[in-house]
Amino acid sequence: MSAVGAQPFIKPMQSPSTISPGLQRRHTLPASEFRPLNTQDAISVFEIEREAFISVSGDCPLHLDEVRHFLTLCPELSMGWIEEGRLVAFIIGSLWDQDRLTTDALTLHKPRGSTVHVHVLAVHRTFRQQGKGPILMWRYLQYLRCLPNVRRAVLMCEDFLVPFYRKSGFKVLGRCAITVANLSFTEMGYPISGHAYMRRNSEAIRFPQLTLPLELPSTSEHPDT
Repeated sequence: MSAVGAQPFIKPMQSPSTISPGLQRRHTLPASEFRPLNTQDAISVFEIEREAFISVSGDCPLHLDEVRHFLTLCPELSMGWIEEGRLVAFIIGSLWDQDRLTTDALTLHKPRGSTVHVHVLAVHRTFRQQGKGPILMWRYLQYLRCLPNVRRAVLMCEDFLVPFYRKSGFKVLGRCAITVANLSFTEMGYPISGHAYMRRNSEAIRFPQLTLPLELPSTSEHPDT
């Protein structure tokens, strides 16, 4: 309906003394929500990431300037899980335009690409072992189905994380061409086959409030995810 000439429905105002205390509105933050991240979230993101990865591999997939870089170029390819105003888990991705990952994929965003490179998934240490990693990945992959040009998602991970991503539907593509220091990685892929209706209406898509799916992924996860 056009907003021009539309009149809102106005209820008679009640004075505070006539409103029952039990009916007064409470202004509280949503208990749980998903939303795109922005550069103001960069420090919170990096703090979670640093704690999750430094103790395991000695380095982070994305340094703070790189976090800001991708949240500036492609914030729509990120997803944060917020509980009562606090970031508890996140994913950061960017677009890539080749079949396999190369070193350039670590720092570049290719706007014409059809592959989402998932750079990092991390969960705050106090919220691990609660199934949040698989749930966040599930929601992220469902969201990617709504983006009209995305055809698949890829990521690189250490071998001990392969079972975790397999449970989310990723398939092993082989050894990744990228190495970092003395670390090597497995490259994994996930086909995105979105529904036509969702893709037609992708411009109206917003991250919804938390509504758990009928069938959730397995809640068994690695401590750092």
